[in-house]
Amino acid sequence: MRRHADDEVHEHDRGLSHDLPVLARRRMIRLLAGAGAGAGLLALTGCTAEETSSSAATCTTVPEETAGPYPGDGSNGVNVLKESGVVRGDITRSFGDSAGGTAEGVPLTLTLTVVDAASGCGTPRKGAAVYVWHCDREGGYSLYTEGVTDENYLRGVQETDEQGRVTFTSVFPGCYTGRWPHVHFEVYGSLRDATNATAITSTSQLALPKDVCDAVYATEGYERSVDNLDRLSLESDSVFRDGHDQQLATVRGSVTEGYTATLTVAV
Repeated sequence: MRRHADDEVHEHDRGLSHDLPVLARRRMIRLLAGAGAGAGLLALTGCTAEETSSSAATCTTVPEETAGPYPGDGSNGVNVLKESGVVRGDITRSFGDSAGGTAEGVPLTLTLTVVDAASGCGTPRKGAAVYVWHCDREGGYSLYTEGVTDENYLRGVQETDEQGRVTFTSVFPGCYTGRWPHVHFEVYGSLRDATNATAITSTSQLALPKDVCDAVYATEGYERSVDNLDRLSLESDSVFRDGHDQQLATVRGSVTEGYTATLTVAV
């Protein structure tokens, strides 16, 4: 079930954290961990690549989350996936017949590694496709938010390589009212499925660590994000509050040199 209500922007991502089957599944994971199965369950895929390489790790699929009302995949109005140019690594610029703007902000390189959950997360999903999108530093979404409806930046698709990886060049997203800083993504079985906007394998979100967010939001252009982040925590966020171990990215770097964010995604 994917929610696309387009009310105020800070209410738009309540998502599947309110869906009882998903919530029950995650609560069961916590109960098992507390009962002695924690050694395996604490290394659930969705954490770092180093964690998932442990022989003690137990693999499970990445949690399903809402795509929000601004996916651009045709499920809520505009479909950017069928446009020529959407398959790209650098998503900082708009493409095609859009306004041709560029998203400003602290550089962010995003790498997702897609692995097969059925094989214990040891097999990369070569030839899958990942579509990512996120807000700009002011909290707006291209194609939807007033002022950037003619832009399609911060959206892109790539096919996974032999290691199951895709890498996107982007900018660090801002924090808007009511949501923890995040990146949306959809996994497809193939690039053809992605560019036809059909047969989504998984829809989820990546969370960004607080210490990195604090550093980025102290820079010019992110002023709105400071107060918004102060009112939030991962534990209170409408999407991540029922568990974020599998979705919290490992982020390294600096404001001056830019950041790299990595996440392993089991499907």
